[in-house]
Amino acid sequence: MQKTKFEELNLSQHMKKAVAEMGFSDATPIQAAAIPVLIEGRDIIAQARTGSGKTAAFAIPAIERIDARRGLQTLVVCPTRELAIQVTEEFRRLFKYYDGLTIVTAYGGQDISLQLRALTQHPQIVVGTPGRLIDHMWRGTIRLDEVNFVVLDEADEMLNMGFRDDVEDILSYVPQTRQTAMFSATMSPDIMRLMKKHLKNPVHIDTTDHKNEVPKIDQFYCELPETQKFDALTRIIDQRDIKAALIFVNTKSMVDRVVSRLSGAGYRARGIHGGHEQCRREMVMNSFRDGSVKILVATDVAGRGIDISDIDTVINYDLPRDDEDYTHRIGRTGRAGKLGTSFTFVVGKELYDLKRIEKNGGFNIQRMDIPGLGQKPAKTEAKHAETDRNKTAARTTRPSKGPAGETSRRQASPKNGRAGEKRQPPSHDEGWITDSTGFRYKLI
Repeated sequence: MQKTKFEELNLSQHMKKAVAEMGFSDATPIQAAAIPVLIEGRDIIAQARTGSGKTAAFAIPAIERIDARRGLQTLVVCPTRELAIQVTEEFRRLFKYYDGLTIVTAYGGQDISLQLRALTQHPQIVVGTPGRLIDHMWRGTIRLDEVNFVVLDEADEMLNMGFRDDVEDILSYVPQTRQTAMFSATMSPDIMRLMKKHLKNPVHIDTTDHKNEVPKIDQFYCELPETQKFDALTRIIDQRDIKAALIFVNTKSMVDRVVSRLSGAGYRARGIHGGHEQCRREMVMNSFRDGSVKILVATDVAGRGIDISDIDTVINYDLPRDDEDYTHRIGRTGRAGKLGTSFTFVVGKELYDLKRIEKNGGFNIQRMDIPGLGQKPAKTEAKHAETDRNKTAARTTRPSKGPAGETSRRQASPKNGRAGEKRQPPSHDEGWITDSTGFRYKLI
């Protein structure tokens, strides 16, 4: 398929400069299809997969039409605070060379006084979650009288989370002359009803058939008892050269449990879920982005806003409850043309659910055994044979001595900006033993 370059689109020089600085030359399919239509002023409903570049697809036209001398003109509604923060960061990068543009993010969990102060600067763009946006509307701190462009980002997820009434309420306060863009991974009956009620002769854009992410993600699954999940998790981390891993579980309590066991075993792991204060969530995400934390454990809702290009591994510790969530989960890896890997743990009859996901999604999910619990995966046998030969050679080579007479060890250089995650031995553990359940004891 012929690619469209940003230089070919009808964009200002400021925008072209910002896009080039971000390292983009070719537009993704959703960007190439949506940007010209939105610049024309038409409504759209767009279907695009996770990681397809949809944020830029609506942010670029929004910025191009904004008048810096006026107040709020663009409103973006997101299902989660993580996604709202991510969208805001993308806007800031794109309007870097525009004078006088400001943006505010409005979401629950953050001190509202911070948002109130930011709103006094009369931003042209507001990105927010439904509940907090309505809160500001009731307070009168956000007025939608002059909004001419509304984006419903991940509209299907907002409806699944029960925000339909809030979305309807917000749209009722925006002028009918507005332009509306809906981005949704699916076209459910609820989405169709929302579209017919609030969009005017929309252009339907579907790039899900043109951007196939599956070849960029090697997908594996393994059958095992529930009690062996944690051992399987640590073996995958140890035997793979993982730089950044995202682990999905289904409940908040499981996030805390898995993080506690990983940390106790010496791994640099943190968790994120809806029960955490926003300041803690932001701190965890920042540490994951800068590489100081290598393993992030999350629920599906919290994971929606995670858009980091160098996540190389996704592990479904729990099989997702919703088939669509499988696609969203594995879509967090294999970004920006990089190869990603996903592993899914299935227990008992969950195998039938996974086979349904595989069939309906057109995936190729290969069965594998966890090293130590079964045979090594065929794709990695050659790699580990080479590793074993290297270890054998290392044992026969006399280690060099450092200046202080201590044995020096050559450290592996980090790839793609992150070093592989290895277990960090807990301090003062001489003589202590940790069993597979995480219980620690000492033989006397």
